[in-house]
Amino acid sequence: MSLLPIKLKAGFYRNGTDFDASNRWRDGSLVRWRDGSLRPIGGWQPFKSGFCANPIRGAHAWEANDGTAYFAAGSYNELTAMTGAGTAYDITPATMSTGREDAAQNLGFGGGFYGTGFFGTQRPSTGTYSEATSWSLDNFGQYLVGVHYDTGTLVEWQLSPSAIAVPVSNAPTNNLGLVVTEERFIFLLGAGGDPRKVQWCDKEANTTWTPAATNEAGDITLQTSGQIMQGLKTRGQTLIITDTDAFSAKYIGPPYVYGFDRVGTSCGAVSRMSAVDTDMGVFWMGQKGFFRFDGNTVQEMPCEVYDYIFDDINVNQQSKIWALSNTEFSEVWWFYPSSNSLEIDRYVAFDLLENHWLIGNLARTGGVSRGVFRTPIMGGELAETITYAVTVASGTNSYGTGNKYFIDGSVSPTLTLKKGNTYKFDQSDATNATHPLQFSTTANGGHGGGSAYTTGVTVVGTAGSAGAYVQIVVSDSTPSTLHYYCTNHSGMGGTANVIEPVVIYNHEQGLNYDSGSVFCETGPISIGNGDQIAKVTEVLPDELTQGDVDLKFKTRFYPNDTETTHGPYNPSNPTSLRFTGRQMRMRVEGDRATAWRVGTMRLETKAGGRR
Repeated sequence: MSLLPIKLKAGFYRNGTDFDASNRWRDGSLVRWRDGSLRPIGGWQPFKSGFCANPIRGAHAWEANDGTAYFAAGSYNELTAMTGAGTAYDITPATMSTGREDAAQNLGFGGGFYGTGFFGTQRPSTGTYSEATSWSLDNFGQYLVGVHYDTGTLVEWQLSPSAIAVPVSNAPTNNLGLVVTEERFIFLLGAGGDPRKVQWCDKEANTTWTPAATNEAGDITLQTSGQIMQGLKTRGQTLIITDTDAFSAKYIGPPYVYGFDRVGTSCGAVSRMSAVDTDMGVFWMGQKGFFRFDGNTVQEMPCEVYDYIFDDINVNQQSKIWALSNTEFSEVWWFYPSSNSLEIDRYVAFDLLENHWLIGNLARTGGVSRGVFRTPIMGGELAETITYAVTVASGTNSYGTGNKYFIDGSVSPTLTLKKGNTYKFDQSDATNATHPLQFSTTANGGHGGGSAYTTGVTVVGTAGSAGAYVQIVVSDSTPSTLHYYCTNHSGMGGTANVIEPVVIYNHEQGLNYDSGSVFCETGPISIGNGDQIAKVTEVLPDELTQGDVDLKFKTRFYPNDTETTHGPYNPSNPTSLRFTGRQMRMRVEGDRATAWRVGTMRLETKAGGRR
């Protein structure tokens, strides 16, 4: 017998074929490595539920002069600010256009490239692309400033709970974004509708934008073939990234004020939120790669998960991609929508200290790095099950007076149903007899000429009897407006509006992962030699504490053979196993909410016979 140590390099490898990842970690989620040991990432805890109604696209955190910490984030039709105590304010500008929740490619017949698609299939008619709307946010002194991508107006919020963000006087309009420089100038990006123009106000004077001998306001049109995507301040300069190249802006004083130099080519950003500044430089995701600016030049980063990421991005929704610096662990994270998802559902991360890549599943649409807040702050959705008590009594609603549904004691209220949640309408009260509740996309349901809506709807028991309820699981496919009604009697119900709620989470805190799966799995590992197969009889686990993880082993006798799964095993030292094969995979799954650590597992093997 011999011991086979499973000692693998930290990080994931997902390029090429399955066998290219031999003796490497190949798949996983919500894990990281430190000093060679595998461990779970920190969990998350809800900080503020119902922060706003729609997915956030752009966020910023800062501290006011009185020491109050603020977090602000915007969606396609909202701008919300929140104190560190969790008090939220709707500061949406009155002049803001609605924007777009999702990106869209303009389609039509007869356009696009010759020979693409099938007859009768819509193709891009103009090649134009409408981005998902995002916000560019920063603080100018203690005040919040921002630009909504579709409206393009520079707005400012002066911290008043009773006030909204208002346009800044004299500022250019039709802007694409902004960044506040270290020297206290506001750079407007794509200023005045010119996608290559950078225009800045006078120093510390955001209402002065016309250059004069008595001020330092100015502008420049970059010599680039692309459009400006994002600006970031970084160690003595401001980096401007377009969708094709990158420029450094350094303060030189009057009369030119700023000098601009191209520092990278063929390195454009994939979105307006895909770059982040760190102590080790600026990092961003491009259309087909990752890039780093070290303060002097731009370099493309080698990526061991390149194929996995870029073969599985929903390119139509790439404008939603955003980046975050996880400073506690010296990581840069990018969140992106996979090919089968309209919304962000995955992440890829790079460990700046140990130079390896991480992958996983996590639905977070925006957030900020640790700074004025103790942990990273991210926005997502919290799935809940909510039960409503349904009774029937005489009352008055929009349909008139008579028998009506009372929901938690209110007569035919307008309900708000949140995507991701499950709603249970308890009809066990005897007053519900002969009044079964159902849903429809038509007001008053079948009595209004409509039919029952049944997607995600479950009916249990008979209305008015013990245990009876109607349940609906609200998903992305649920219509924005539903109506609840009695299938037997007209005018008893009301309306339900479906929204996408946002929960703000503290991350890297605790060990709660909701329903997220914490696991890590290897690529193929050879355990046999040539014609010889191997028998595995024991595993000698290397854990910080025994029993914190479950182990599974998947074996094959030859490439592309059907895999056989063995386990799960909750290992002690040693743990008996019984399987044979020429190659195997090992899967580690977190078994309980502990800060587990896994090092080098060892298998006891012996040669077997021919198969």
